[in-house]
Amino acid sequence: MSGRTARKAGNLANLFDILIPVGMAAIVVVLLLGIWNLFRNGPANRSQMLMRWRVGLQFLVIVLVMGGLYFFGNGG
Repeated sequence: MSGRTARKAGNLANLFDILIPVGMAAIVVVLLLGIWNLFRNGPANRSQMLMRWRVGLQFLVIVLVMGGLYFFGNGG
């Protein structure tokens, strides 16, 4: 792999290293908002919307993790 290609791969790997924890934090925030809404007897529509957001974010983070492992995993 040439130096330039290795540098690009390193930058992309760093991007994955940033996006995955940010995505996980977003999942936690949405989950906590849903729990807050539940305990204060908020609207059911909001609970459903937050559930959909959480599921979508979880899917996105799983795709990022699996993509990172596929492209940048050392494979032992």
